[in-house]
Amino acid sequence: MRRETHNILVIRHGAFGDLIQCSGALADLRAFHHDARITLLTEPAYRTLMQRCPHVNAVITDARLPLRRLREQLALRRRLREQGFDFVYDLQNSDRTALYRRLFLPGIPWSRDTGTVAAGEPDVVRYQAQLTAAGVPVVHTCEPDVGWMADDATALLDAAGVRRPYIVLIPGSAARHPHKRWPHYAELAAALCERGHEVVTAPGPDELELARSIPGHTLTGPDGYLNWFQLAGALRQAAFVIGNDTGPSHLAACLGAPGLALFGPHTTPRRTGILRPHFDAVAVPDLNALSVEEVLARIEPYLTQAG
Repeated sequence: MRRETHNILVIRHGAFGDLIQCSGALADLRAFHHDARITLLTEPAYRTLMQRCPHVNAVITDARLPLRRLREQLALRRRLREQGFDFVYDLQNSDRTALYRRLFLPGIPWSRDTGTVAAGEPDVVRYQAQLTAAGVPVVHTCEPDVGWMADDATALLDAAGVRRPYIVLIPGSAARHPHKRWPHYAELAAALCERGHEVVTAPGPDELELARSIPGHTLTGPDGYLNWFQLAGALRQAAFVIGNDTGPSHLAACLGAPGLALFGPHTTPRRTGILRPHFDAVAVPDLNALSVEEVLARIEPYLTQAG
């Protein structure tokens, strides 16, 4: 690809965990197109988050409304065309973005999924193949680092009376995915507290009631829950993290925190890209049947290090 490409659109709508996973690809795009203006097209919920990302210059939002909403679709097309993009990296690779290519930005060079990656591979492997095919050197894509998300959580932890070291539990998930929730976090927290560990939960807006049933400290903010940057700061300082297959668990993995994710049959840990040398996962046919004792046995080697 010619380096004179100077005005680039990257498409990745979401969700939260998906944007975390694509951070490495964004870093490689920034390194390759170091003088270019890079704009990210994403969902409105992630505007504030991705405006902090150091690899992009601007964020445009797309609510992904039904295509029959012609007024909104035409407004989005007009806004995209006004930007004067000269290249598009489509990391979403959906039927919708294929339509955008044909109807919104025809004639512009466009990078999409190469189709060479086997089903079941994590998105970062697909990004690697896609960027390599486009001539972009891949350095960070398969090991995304989202340290840019983390605020200093020292004052927050001190105000909550959290001693160090501490273990973070992530007991929730998006409300539309209740099948991802392991139901025994309260018992796990009680067992960890009995062993002398400091236990912390940082619930999202769908998890506040759940967090009240779990022993230990609950970190909250002015809105009742931490924002992304406070959450990232608390996770980065954690001695260990135990969570479901949900965005904050992926965030912890990409921040370098050691941890364990708990998976049911909905997908495989490899497919999600959560596995790291320091972050493992256990997958079982039935999350309800996964006992506290089994989880404790799995994390036993780390408990001494965690205090």
